[in-house]
Amino acid sequence: MTRNATRTPFLLATLVAALGLGAGAGAATYVALDDEGPAAVQAPTEPEPAAASAADDSLSAAEIYERAHEGVVEITTQAGQGSGFVYDAEGHVVTNAHVVGGAGSIEVRLAGGRTYPATLVGTDASTDLAVIDVDAPASVLVPLQLGDSGALRVGDGVVALGSPFGLEDSITSGIVSALHRQMTAPNNFTITDSIQTDAAINHGNSGGPLLDGNGRVVGVNAQIRSESGGSDGVGFAIPSNTVRSVVTQILETGRAEHAYLGVGGLVTVEEGVAFSEVADGAPADEAGIRAATGSELEGNQEVPTGGDVIVEFDGEEISATEELQSAVDGKRPGDTVSITVLRDGDRKTVEVTLGTRPA
Repeated sequence: MTRNATRTPFLLATLVAALGLGAGAGAATYVALDDEGPAAVQAPTEPEPAAASAADDSLSAAEIYERAHEGVVEITTQAGQGSGFVYDAEGHVVTNAHVVGGAGSIEVRLAGGRTYPATLVGTDASTDLAVIDVDAPASVLVPLQLGDSGALRVGDGVVALGSPFGLEDSITSGIVSALHRQMTAPNNFTITDSIQTDAAINHGNSGGPLLDGNGRVVGVNAQIRSESGGSDGVGFAIPSNTVRSVVTQILETGRAEHAYLGVGGLVTVEEGVAFSEVADGAPADEAGIRAATGSELEGNQEVPTGGDVIVEFDGEEISATEELQSAVDGKRPGDTVSITVLRDGDRKTVEVTLGTRPA
């Protein structure tokens, strides 16, 4: 099963969705069930960022721990417990939205056991990220450096720091098992470009950092997929480049906005991306983009038929669902883009003004 790595309760997304696009995902999605319903992770087809490769001048796990552990915190609310890391000397701490969302009171335990109250600055359910403000003196805060998740390679060494099962100041090590995975966020949209790792991640690790070989934060640990619900499976982290963008927005305005197209039920087909849904009143609907009118079985997959197939987005060829999702993610609400579709065998290009993704 795929679970958020929070101690209790086990909060997890329950529907497959396409980030910025609408409900639905592509053919490579697999779903595992637990006592709370389905959750999904989709297989891939394929301030300033820090240095290039995570493997350059790599430190040992012990050296990474010594460099970073004082910047990792344990977060406790009346509903459960998770982890986080110090983002800046002003007291901002990054964690998962599902760790602190709806919390009436928040306490942060720093390295060494000192505990301070914190307040919520803002959350973004679409990426399962949150920022809290801990009421602690700057002298006891140790901010961690964000790395460039785009520079990660499969096989790079990583470590996870946090408080699994409330055991604060814990470290596990492993490698980047895969890149460009997709996680389902608490509001059922998709978190793209997620990092898969075999570093053990357990309940309570949620919101803690995934660090590269130089001790830089390259991800925020968020979910595990395991038949038992434990660390015998694989873990997934929100990439630091997403963290950088979302946290910057939260600190500026208290929330993050994401571009929205409004097509769902995405499936990769030979020509591009087909889809079974267009949300009423969504930008795609306003631009006249047409959803499928039927479907047919190809192998074990239902493929939408009779509608448009997206083949280009703002001049870039689209050949897979994750390419379309990433293309939308790269825009801001209000941006106008050109989208080329195949309709009844002919190419048609329309102008679409992207909206703001609904909560």
